[in-house]
Amino acid sequence: MLSQRRGIHLDQSELLCKKGCGFYGNTAWQGLCSKCWREEYQRDRQKQIQEDWALAERLQREEEEAYASRNQKAQPQPSITPFSKFEERKTKEKSSKVNTVTKFFTPSTKTPPKKDASPFDAQSSPSPSSSASRHSSVDTDHATREFIDFLKPLKSGREIFKQCRAFTESMAYKRDMGADELSECVQDFYQNLSERLQTQFKGSSEHVESVMDEVEKYMMTRLYKEVFCPETTDDEKKDLAIQKRIRALHWVTIEMLCVPVDEEIPEVSDSVVKAITDVIEMDSKRVPKDKLGCITRCSKHIFNAIKVSKKEAASADDFLPTLIYIVLKANPPRLQSNIQYITRFCNPSRLMTGEDGYYFTNLCCAVAFIEKLDGQSLNLSSEEFELYMSGQASPNWPQAAGASSCSPGSTALSQVHKRLDLLTGLGERQDRVMEKARQLENDLIDWTDEVEQKVQNVLQSFPPETQNPTPTTATSTSASSSAIDSDNVENELLPPPLQPQVFAG
Repeated sequence: MLSQRRGIHLDQSELLCKKGCGFYGNTAWQGLCSKCWREEYQRDRQKQIQEDWALAERLQREEEEAYASRNQKAQPQPSITPFSKFEERKTKEKSSKVNTVTKFFTPSTKTPPKKDASPFDAQSSPSPSSSASRHSSVDTDHATREFIDFLKPLKSGREIFKQCRAFTESMAYKRDMGADELSECVQDFYQNLSERLQTQFKGSSEHVESVMDEVEKYMMTRLYKEVFCPETTDDEKKDLAIQKRIRALHWVTIEMLCVPVDEEIPEVSDSVVKAITDVIEMDSKRVPKDKLGCITRCSKHIFNAIKVSKKEAASADDFLPTLIYIVLKANPPRLQSNIQYITRFCNPSRLMTGEDGYYFTNLCCAVAFIEKLDGQSLNLSSEEFELYMSGQASPNWPQAAGASSCSPGSTALSQVHKRLDLLTGLGERQDRVMEKARQLENDLIDWTDEVEQKVQNVLQSFPPETQNPTPTTATSTSASSSAIDSDNVENELLPPPLQPQVFAG
């Protein structure tokens, strides 16, 4: 009975940041929100810099002492030089965070004067760098034009465009950096620009958010190929792992997840199809905001399907199992890469609050649930779960009277599972036939080789007799030819032999 099933339950407090700040957390950030994660990351980074600094000083002292003990009169400067350079590099790294970001907000005194025709004319042309020209596309040009049109009415629009363009061009030279470092650079830029806009617009958060949305759209459209699923990460490996996992869970049904959705209702079936389409479409978008929009539309279709099926408002306990079911049916392409891309480069305020952040957090929970799915989660024994995962069996639903009340589509599901069992059996038979065919082919090849070997042995045991030519060869040849000619003449003169005739009785 459905009432006796344990189902999937997630307390809403589990979606919030573990620090208790009230914002939504994220599994990629170890359950923290964007703000708390950045604080933790910067704290760990500062600690690592201090440890490297202490290590450099200790190595320098040891080198000085070792050199002094070996050479009392020699000067230690040559041996200390490498460590001095290391110390200088660490000093620069320690202050690079502030310098790297603030330089984009400081007007450059070396910039030559521009033409007065239009404040964006000199900026709208494509960058001369090889990276920008190589990755230029229709989407990039369109995003640049839209960004310029948006900024033209703003008093500081030209300066904002210059800073954004300079930052995106500088990112082209940071491809070797790790994904976390790239994310840190982008998030620092977001934060500093947002703080400056807050001062300029005197606390108008809506205006600031609209400008930041356009900044994110412009920057991420240009940087998409460099920062989406970079080679320095294992995002592609995770994509293949979750895709394989979802394929192996193809047998999971609505009943197992306790999903309160009746797909036999046309409106519900239509909402399910739209939800699947939206979550698949997420991979085709470039901007994190657009990807989040796909997740939000998918979630709203899910809520509508639940509402129509239950004839009442959907609850959070109904939403998460249904979202898991949609993800299993859709098997979205590059799922982990898209989640990581949104996590790293989306405007952090959008992930911390609002419906976009809520739905994205639920999607991360759904993916984590799928990765850890076991028999207990589906109210199955471990033996049944392993049989289904290995493909040795498929779930067969009983056709009891109570089953129809719990599942209106149980009859159709039973037929589907029977067809799956039949297909599985046919597949196994085909594998056996192919195995026998390969064995027969190998036997024929072995038999052919064996026959050829025997023929060669016989030829070697009984070589053909050869006669040596003699001086009378020419004479005998001519005599033979003359004899053959006389026989031919004689045959032509003789009448043809009588042929026996058979008369019908």
